[in-house]
Amino acid sequence: MSERDAERSVSQTVRAQLALRDMILSGRLRPGERISELQAVDITGVSRTPVRLALVRLEDEGLLQAIPSGGFMVKAFTERDILDSIELRGTLEGLAARFAAERGVSARSLEPLKECLADLDQLVRQDPISVEAFSAYVTMNARFHALLNELSASAPLIREIDRVSALPFASPSAFVMAQSALPEAHQILLIGQDHHRVVVDAIENREGARAEAVMREHSRLAARNLRLAIRNRTHLELMPALALLKSSAE
Repeated sequence: MSERDAERSVSQTVRAQLALRDMILSGRLRPGERISELQAVDITGVSRTPVRLALVRLEDEGLLQAIPSGGFMVKAFTERDILDSIELRGTLEGLAARFAAERGVSARSLEPLKECLADLDQLVRQDPISVEAFSAYVTMNARFHALLNELSASAPLIREIDRVSALPFASPSAFVMAQSALPEAHQILLIGQDHHRVVVDAIENREGARAEAVMREHSRLAARNLRLAIRNRTHLELMPALALLKSSAE
């Protein structure tokens, strides 16, 4: 295979992966539904080899489960599965913050994180916060976490954080949009932003244990948002992916 053909194959694999992931997380592919390679080819318009790789990647992410007779099935998740994924992300991000603090970060390297913190401050000061502002917060929050993780200067750790963040509902902003319609929305954002502020201060002052503890506590806000989203079933249209969640009765 030529280099150009290899690049095209990777591009098609990513395209198929993103298209199928979107269908799963939007609820268009339901838990327990079977997906064959041929069906995925029809859905994505991508040839069989890249589709096969995309399906395997989605299995690695935990969204699909291989069926012994062939093909894959959309997985469902318990609340405990999701809480464990959130806790795992918090543990890894806590380690990233500790590495950044203990290894030392220059003022210049810390500046993009501080700028992102200031942008988030402007958003969370709004009261009430519009759905559009929540949407902007999702993007800025993802950037804040990415910048913080980069300050760890640990490629293996960043790779593992990326892997766990790809698990269903485990990313830092997984429940932000579902949270936006809740009465507690502004209070939770203020708490989260205070965590952001404290971890930046801890890194700047080289307080590793403090930085780690704050980021682990910060991840637990996502667990709180999960419980609120489940309790307030009237706002599920903001997070169709909750269709993947098994009820406690199952």
